[in-house]
Amino acid sequence: MYLIITSSPNTDGLTAACGRAALRGIEQAGKTGEIFDLCANKIQACLVCGNGWGSCLDEHRCVIEDGFTALQTRLKDIEGLVLITPVYWGQQSERLKYFCDRLRRCEARKGDESILAGKKVNLVAAAGGTGNGTVSCLTDMELWCRHMRAVPFERIGVTKYTREAMLAVIERASNALITAS
Repeated sequence: MYLIITSSPNTDGLTAACGRAALRGIEQAGKTGEIFDLCANKIQACLVCGNGWGSCLDEHRCVIEDGFTALQTRLKDIEGLVLITPVYWGQQSERLKYFCDRLRRCEARKGDESILAGKKVNLVAAAGGTGNGTVSCLTDMELWCRHMRAVPFERIGVTKYTREAMLAVIERASNALITAS
């Protein structure tokens, strides 16, 4: 199973279209995919518990009771991941940052035992405007993958000007996530 994580409150915008394209590519490769919307699931920001590290450091779990723990558990069984975010001020959306920060705190110190270790990840930054900030957003996302020991497979920047062409690229890249050796 492949998981596609989106992080835009606009359920009919560019980010959502990118998620649907990723799902088509996965399904065309004969695999099962699922879109998980971080905004709909209201993933919260890290509380920076205790002296800066809560149960995430030693127990590898977060104390916040929202959809994060269930998502963390699901990630153990996936074959690959697609992260899709709108670009805000040259960075990923706040919801994706919340998720990435919390997962990094819970998993990165596990090294090669991280639940994403060795798993391929496609990264998509969807800029509704000019595309300024797309590269810095993708760079941050790639760094996160490396902290998690995941394998950044493809990095795709999309703008409103390149929407149709890049949706096709996302579809092919999601297919390649499965079919490429």
